[in-house]
Amino acid sequence: MSADERLDGSEIARAGLLARRIGEAVHDAVEVRAEVLQDLLVCILAEGHVLIEDLPGVGKTTLARAVARVTDLGFARVQCTADLLPADVVGTNIFNQREDRFEFRPGPVFANVVLVDEINRASPKTQSGLLECMQERRVTVDVHSHELARPFVVLATQNPVEFEGTYPLPEAQVDRFMARLSLGYPTPAAEVDMLRDHEAGDRVERMEPVATAADVLEAIGVATRVVASDRLRGYIVALIQRTREDARTELGASPRAGLMLLRAAKARAVLQGRDHVLPDDVQALAGVVLSHRIVLAPEALEATGEQIVADALAATPAL
Repeated sequence: MSADERLDGSEIARAGLLARRIGEAVHDAVEVRAEVLQDLLVCILAEGHVLIEDLPGVGKTTLARAVARVTDLGFARVQCTADLLPADVVGTNIFNQREDRFEFRPGPVFANVVLVDEINRASPKTQSGLLECMQERRVTVDVHSHELARPFVVLATQNPVEFEGTYPLPEAQVDRFMARLSLGYPTPAAEVDMLRDHEAGDRVERMEPVATAADVLEAIGVATRVVASDRLRGYIVALIQRTREDARTELGASPRAGLMLLRAAKARAVLQGRDHVLPDDVQALAGVVLSHRIVLAPEALEATGEQIVADALAATPAL
């Protein structure tokens, strides 16, 4: 990094303040644990996609709507059903008879924040329509490529696969989500507060934006310029290598997982007010970034992705 690209304290402070404002506004509208909100803010600063997996009715959709509302970003919602087609998501070419030509009609993915609600209710064919836009931030329709808006974040919700009418996400799809979050049930006291606060209607609809798209893009740019040493990168590689070598795994963390873990660690450093990444950042985020990418071996009946990652962290020396 050249001298003119180095971050100064004011840039870090502005980005951190923006993230805190977003977090406070979201928390006012949605009952969410502090650690989950922190991980969500990391993903926003890293421009990473988020898979929110939990039981019905715990606030997954409300959380996604609140993020879009407080950041004043373009928002679109895809309600996944078994008959949803890829063209319903990415768009399609329509023939204009008056002008005697085809014209592109963009789908909902051309928003800044795209809520893909109950993604595992869509067919595998439709799920595959999201692959290119999530990785390359563009879509290709009839050999023509169309760039998506920036920032671009997919917030997908899904219910556990054992619920009726759901399809498991393919590994290639899961690997494109930076993090998997789980909200869980609120505490009894928090649930009482929620009942009182929401008696007057949907609080998300009454939220006021606290940031613009330009503000969010600036904060994302700050996070990308955070310094990471070669030793830190080596630590990440060693960590994901451990997940591949574990006898309980059929498929460990991918190279893409390492890239996303580094991006997330940089974003966390910004939230902590630093211009450089520490092993603490990697360790704090390894679980939510890596565990959903682990495919367990058939004989590993009692193991979980979270356990594999935790064991890899314990066995991999930090810097």
